[in-house]
Amino acid sequence: MSIAPSTTTDEAPQAAAPTPVPSRWAPLRPLVLRLHFYAGVLVAPFLLVAAVTGFLYAGSFQAEKIAYRDEMTVSAVGDSKLPISEQVAAARKAHPEGTVSAVRPSPADDATTRVMLSGVEGVDPTHTLAVFVDPYTGKVEGALEQYGSSGALPLRTWISELHRNLHLGETGRLYSEFAASWLWVIAGGGIVLWFSRRRALRKVRGTSGRRRTLGLHGSVGVWAAAGFFFLSATGLTWSTYAGANIDELRTSLGQSTPSVSAAAGDHSGHGASASAGDAEHGVGLDKVLAAARAEGLGDPVEIVPPADESSTYVVRQVQRSWPEKQDSVAVDPTSGEVTDTLRFADYPLLAKLTRWGIDLHTGVLFGLVNQVALMLLALSLVLLIVWGYRMWWQRGRGSAFGRLIRRGAWQQVPPQILVPGVVVVAVLGYFVPLLGIPLAGFIVADVILGEIAHRREEKSAAV
Repeated sequence: MSIAPSTTTDEAPQAAAPTPVPSRWAPLRPLVLRLHFYAGVLVAPFLLVAAVTGFLYAGSFQAEKIAYRDEMTVSAVGDSKLPISEQVAAARKAHPEGTVSAVRPSPADDATTRVMLSGVEGVDPTHTLAVFVDPYTGKVEGALEQYGSSGALPLRTWISELHRNLHLGETGRLYSEFAASWLWVIAGGGIVLWFSRRRALRKVRGTSGRRRTLGLHGSVGVWAAAGFFFLSATGLTWSTYAGANIDELRTSLGQSTPSVSAAAGDHSGHGASASAGDAEHGVGLDKVLAAARAEGLGDPVEIVPPADESSTYVVRQVQRSWPEKQDSVAVDPTSGEVTDTLRFADYPLLAKLTRWGIDLHTGVLFGLVNQVALMLLALSLVLLIVWGYRMWWQRGRGSAFGRLIRRGAWQQVPPQILVPGVVVVAVLGYFVPLLGIPLAGFIVADVILGEIAHRREEKSAAV
């Protein structure tokens, strides 16, 4: 009797590979692709301007140190510094115009003291004239227009306002808010599209043409996405409309940035000995600074004279680099006693995060390393925009941009995903108006154009 040969496992018929089951999120991909494409095409010019001006601003800190080295540093370090009152007197002798709005004593051995004057003719009302005084000799090294709490001098101020509002005032701020409102959307859409592609299609090496451009665009975009999310979020914190909504939300949560109380009661006559526009009120600058030092306020600090007869001096630390120094005290001008103290350690969490976020966004938190990182991030955004437009061109035929993304992608999305998504987008659009309003306008225009195209097709079919 013969025995039939056994069939080994290798010889047995192989079962057909199961058909991959598409993810329930798969229908979202065409919708995300359409959003990423149109947002990229329409918003990219604004993002390009923001990236280029942001790149310049990140480099302006080092440029400022070179351009204004003579004003910002002393020619020779002396043995001891003059009392701050004498330094202010030297500044007022050279520049008696305006009023003293603040004083920043020399924060380092080789740094000059800044005496800020407001109400100076020919100086922007929102700016001050900074008079630079050698703290060892009292010699005035120069005077420059200054802006903001970071003490930006003319070069950095010009670049800052170019980045912020294109030198178009409050109306110009809408461009940067528009760019910040959409940056995170475009970056998020890019991440979804990249990771929804098969791994083999993400390669750059060994590819050419549009696929290579797509590989470069996606690879750099994924690596830079976290930075784009950060820039978008922090940029919105001090924007016109979204920023106001964020401030309102923080206030309602008890997370607004606190300030030291400058109310001192009625001290009529405490500034009687002060000359018009001087910073010397009551006990004077030297005792006020000594009182602040006794409370642990180390350099760099800024002294703000009393606003009126019922106000105190305010001395606050102004170090925005890590570790932050943001403590402040109020000093009574008649007695020289500290009446209120505010420590940065006691700030609410969201107030701290906002402060750190803004300083990281502007490149001061970690100094040169921070600034180089921002320049690289801005450069990557420029490259992504160029590659994005190139991909669109490569979709065309020879010398024209390619076809647009087809309509109707939203119809493929299941209701259980579409409805909550619409609600989330509506809420975000309310709090970030320059995201919500343009998106609503695009949808309306798209619906109208779609209806027109549909009627033309019907008319052509009838003929």
